[in-house]
Amino acid sequence: MKTTYREATRAALRDALQRDDRVFLMGEDVGRYGGSFAVSLGLLEEFGPERIRDTPLSESGFVGAGIGAALGGMRPIVEIMTVNFSLLALDQIINNAATLLHMSGGQFNVPIVIRMTTGAGRQLGAQHSHSLEGWYAHIPGLRILAPATLADARGMLWTALQDPDPVLIFEHGSLYNVAGELDDDAGAVDIDRAAVLRQGDDLTLITYGGTLPMVLEAAEQLAADGIEADVIDLRTLRPLDGAAILASVGRTHRAVVVDEGWRSGSISAEIAARISEGAFFDLDAPVERVCSLEVPVPYAKHLEQAALPSVERVVAAARRAAGSS
Repeated sequence: MKTTYREATRAALRDALQRDDRVFLMGEDVGRYGGSFAVSLGLLEEFGPERIRDTPLSESGFVGAGIGAALGGMRPIVEIMTVNFSLLALDQIINNAATLLHMSGGQFNVPIVIRMTTGAGRQLGAQHSHSLEGWYAHIPGLRILAPATLADARGMLWTALQDPDPVLIFEHGSLYNVAGELDDDAGAVDIDRAAVLRQGDDLTLITYGGTLPMVLEAAEQLAADGIEADVIDLRTLRPLDGAAILASVGRTHRAVVVDEGWRSGSISAEIAARISEGAFFDLDAPVERVCSLEVPVPYAKHLEQAALPSVERVVAAARRAAGSS
């Protein structure tokens, strides 16, 4: 069937609400307004205010309430409007959700799913254009998901709800309008392994989330010039599927990591380090990284585009890695 990323995400929410009475959605404007990105549109009318709960404008408050509900046996899905607002709930996410299992000696799981929109490229200014999923991937006790495809937008949520520990799902804002075909029987998907979406022997392109479409486009351009690339969609940033990364790099001997986060201290730095640790003697060239420039994301369109990863920058990095630039 033809659908969009937004509709696939809504279908995942509807499916979860239908399958498990313990599941409910809470967050700012998720009910009457239908969600800031129209993901939950119509769910209030279908499931009622007990299960689609509009909250006050207090991220620390409603994330804390979600943690309490999870501890009480419910399966809350907490929506934070955009990733920058999650900074207002850092104490709840990092000091409570991520640590309670450890600090209770294994007695208290926190089965909460927290969804939020991430990423730049839509002229929303510096405060609403963060890509902070790499920050959260630093934290033990959290699982970090970054669905980039329609199948993952549809299928990751239910699998995440089966996890006894906190799961954060980062949905890139540029993907909501992406349309494509999705199997009529699409359902839960694996969230433990990366996916190889294109195969090639010349180099490995590694990415996730909103940069996946540009990496696939870059791979097409490279193929036209005789450079065939593996394209790995990481899908899960914590825990990383290191085996998939090392298997590909061990075969292609070259790697380019594409990450919309800033270069310093980024998830791309972690991936490059793991490649160096696990596949150093397989490498025929240094690991290349394509990241956002180290500036607050500009509002002006031409400056924003200049600051972000692009197809042209990915192709140039791949050519350097392949020794053809």
